This record gives sequence, structure tokens and C-alpha cells, in this order.
Amino acid sequence: MTTKNNDSTWTKSTCAYCGVGCGIEAKVNANGTLEVRGDKDHPANYGKLCSKGLKLGETVTPNGRMLSPSVHGEDCAWDDALSHVANTFKNTIAEHGPDAVAFYVSGQLLTEDYYVVNKLMKGFIGTANIDTNSRLCMASSVVGHKRAFGEDCVPGNYEDLELANLVVLTGSNLAWCHPVLYQRLKAAKARRGTKIVVIDPRQTATCEIADLHLPLFPGSDIALFNGLLAYLAKRGQINQGYIDNNTIGFGSALDTAGRFANINTVALATGLKVGDIETFYQWFRATPKTVTVYSQGVNQSTSGSDKVNSILNCHLATGRVGLPGSTPFSVTGQPNAMGGREVGGLANTLAAHMEFGNKEQAELLSHFWQTENLASQPGLKAMDMFNAMESGKIKALWVMATNPAVSLPESQRINTILANCPYVVVSDCVESNDTLKYAHVRLPAQAGAKNPAP
Repeated sequence: MTTKNNDSTWTKSTCAYCGVGCGIEAKVNANGTLEVRGDKDHPANYGKLCSKGLKLGETVTPNGRMLSPSVHGEDCAWDDALSHVANTFKNTIAEHGPDAVAFYVSGQLLTEDYYVVNKLMKGFIGTANIDTNSRLCMASSVVGHKRAFGEDCVPGNYEDLELANLVVLTGSNLAWCHPVLYQRLKAAKARRGTKIVVIDPRQTATCEIADLHLPLFPGSDIALFNGLLAYLAKRGQINQGYIDNNTIGFGSALDTAGRFANINTVALATGLKVGDIETFYQWFRATPKTVTVYSQGVNQSTSGSDKVNSILNCHLATGRVGLPGSTPFSVTGQPNAMGGREVGGLANTLAAHMEFGNKEQAELLSHFWQTENLASQPGLKAMDMFNAMESGKIKALWVMATNPAVSLPESQRINTILANCPYVVVSDCVESNDTLKYAHVRLPAQAGAKNPAP
């Protein structure tokens, strides 16, 4: 899609850095450089870009890029490289079965790419051994959403930040990680007087706009939000009609939260001042238009899913879900973690929010994909996948747009696993990273793609 502005042709696209999804416009100058600006019509950023987005044009360079495929270190034609990959995977499957191969993909992929690779693995190879680096950051939200809503969905949007009278930021340094959203929230505060609570053990840049900073002990989020649920129930601020009509299990949730019904108990568990806890609880109670934004500080935890549900429970109990300026709101880190979840990029889902174990959904997907080889059970999740490589069960791995040798936990062990894997294929746009050291086949990937014409 192109627009004509000032006698120049600009191409609309999307910034590929973080999860905000800012709209950009780009054009090629006469000297071959790429000029990038914010798309004023885009609903995520309305023309604004952070420092990364503004420098996108400088990343379009052949320097440091992988420019041709190679097999065992020797450059080759695309047909030769792809034939090598296809034949090796085919032979591995014939000898050891479909569960002997795996794809480890990325929130850097386009939704269409995610869909195709998921369809190939689950629909035609016949195994669900495809998982994504989004597992590391968003799996807790996936589980929390499914528990609370029955589906992995986010019931808010960016406009809610500007419609809310209270915004709670927990586990989110918005100023650094989602700077355009931070600027939108900062402007809303200046315009409307929005109250902002930042829940974070650290004094981050986001605290600069906070009316209240709660530097709780790391990992004590559940105590804080269970205490809030108990407080709301005690003060009669529960939306019983919403609970009766839309939820189940409220009594069990309230019983669990009862352990923190005393604010002094919450203070001991969180390390926060009683007065600050009371202020937060009072503001939440008195402000129907409340948005709670949570991100990796909540998700990346051994109890991340329970933290997510402790937040969602407070919104469910008060009916503050999916209303203008009143909703819980998970914000992701990578540009397309949510897109991958939508089309089934996780090992424990089929596609389009369809699940394993549902006969009707499996038949629907098999018919749509015109396959008789649909995977019938969940595959191995990220760390389980690498454990299976270590034990020799997985013998061929294709890594796409991610660098597990650096990004996975226990990196020294992961490097050893990659070094010992019989066959590793890596698709990436760079000519050198830690994972590429172990690649038997290297495939160059496009760093970004413009939106197709309508």
C-alpha cells in the first residue's frame, strides 16, 4: 500500500521492534538510503516513533547480513539448500518418526509465516513439536487468559489507556519497553489527570509519571492482588451481578484471597507500607475506569500464571473487563508474540485458538487444511524440546528468527545440546550469531516486509 505525500511515494508498514506495532511509512531516497517516519493515521502511534523506530532506515544495509544459503559452510543455490533440508527431514522422519524433528520459531515472524510453518508441522509432518521463544515471555499470560476467559485473548486496546481514570502498571517498565505507549499515557495524564500506580521492586523511568510507586518484594505480586480482592469483597465493591452471570469459581478465589484479608499481612508479605497499600486499594475501589497493564515482570516467573490470575480476578470480581477504560491489559515484548499465539505457534495449541483433544475442532482443521495427518497431541514446549535433543529423541531442528544459544536459560547446556544435535537448520537475517555456529544449513531471511497491497 502506498500513499502520495509531497510528490514522494511512501510505503506503509509496521515497526518490527517491540509489541506496540507502530505504523511507519518508508521511502527510498535517490541516494539509495531508506527514510522512515511515523504513520499519522495508524491507531497505535498516530505518527509518533521512539528512537528505535526512527533509526529503522539505518538498519537496511547489507553489512552483517546473511546473503546466500549455505550447507556445511559452503555457499549454494536456494534449490540445493532447500532440497538438502527437505531430504534430511524426510529421511529422519522415515527412520525415527515425526517426533524426531522440531521447529523452534519466534515472535519476530510475521503472522503469515507463523501460520505456514505451524500448518507444515502439525498438519502434514504430523507432530506438534513446534514452539516459540514467546513461550519464555508470554506462556504465563496464555495460561492465565485461558483460566479466566476460556481463551487466550486480551480484552483491552490502547485507547483504554487514554479513557481510564486509573492505570496500574505492574511488572512493566513502559517508558523503556513500550515508549510510544508510555508517551500516550503521559499525555493522557497531563490532559485528564489520570492517576498512575507503578508496581515494581525497582525505581524505573516509568516511575517519573507515577502518583504512587509500590516497590514490593520480588515475587510478592500475588499477595498484593489477593489482598486487593479480599479488600474489595470486605468493602462491598464486588459486582455480584457480573459474577453470577459471567463467572464460576468466585467463592474459591475469595477463599484463597482470604489469607491476605488483613492489610498488615499484605505489608509483611510485600514489604510495602500499610498506608501505601491502603491508598492503592482505595483508588482501585473508587475508580470504575481502571486499566491494569502487566508485562514481563509478572509473566517471567515460576508462579507467573497465578500472578496473572490474581490480577484478572480483581477485574472479574468488579466487572471491569473489556469496557472502555476499564480492563486488564497484557502487553507483550516482541512484535508478533500475539500473532503467533493466534495461529497456533505454541506446541500445546492447534491453530486459531483450537485445542488438542477436541474432536470437532480437529476434524474442522483437517478438512480446512485437506490433510489426513494432523497431529493428535501436544508437542514439546521450548525447554522440553531441547531436553529431547539432549537425550537424542529429537535429531533435526529448524530454528527461525531467534537465537536460543543466548536467550534460553542454562545457555552453556543449550550450546552443548546444539553442538551435539545431528542436524540444525537456522533461518536468520544476520551472518553471525551464537546459534548460527551450530548450523549445518544456514538460510538467509528477510529482515522486514512491507504490507501487501489490498
